[in-house]
Parts: sequence; structure tokens; C-alpha cells
Amino acid sequence: MTRTLYQLDGCPYCEKVADRLDELGIDYESVWVDALHSDRDEVKRVSGQRGVPVLIDDDYGVTMAESERILQFVERSYA
Repeated sequence: MTRTLYQLDGCPYCEKVADRLDELGIDYESVWVDALHSDRDEVKRVSGQRGVPVLIDDDYGVTMAESERILQFVERSYA
């Protein structure tokens, strides 16, 4: 898998990104994270921060956070 989306169950920003990826037929792996920020060590390791969503796209060599930035990237790169 070349794309990984770190997300939290029930997070509207995460759902927005996942829905758009699904609409465009973009394959990705979901990594579900803990609700407690203090328990999101893996997210911090890959992105430098603990917030979600975080998208890692190996095809483009990017790791990014913040749903609006991710959606802009997806639109430019895949739509």
C-alpha cells in the first residue's frame, strides 16, 4: 500500500478525507488511532504531531496533516 490514512473513529475531519479518497477510488490503508492524544505515539513518530487526520503518500513522498491541506493535495494529485 502506498497511501496510509491515520484517523480516529468519529472524527468528522477524518471522515471527510476518507470519503473523498473513497469517491475518487483511491486505495489506502486506514490506521485507527487512540482517542487520547497522549497515546498517539505512532502518529507523532510519522508526522511530528499527534493530530489526525494524517495522510502518508509514498507515491508522492509526502506526509501531511490537516484535512483541508490533505483534500487540496488529493484534488491536485488524483482528481
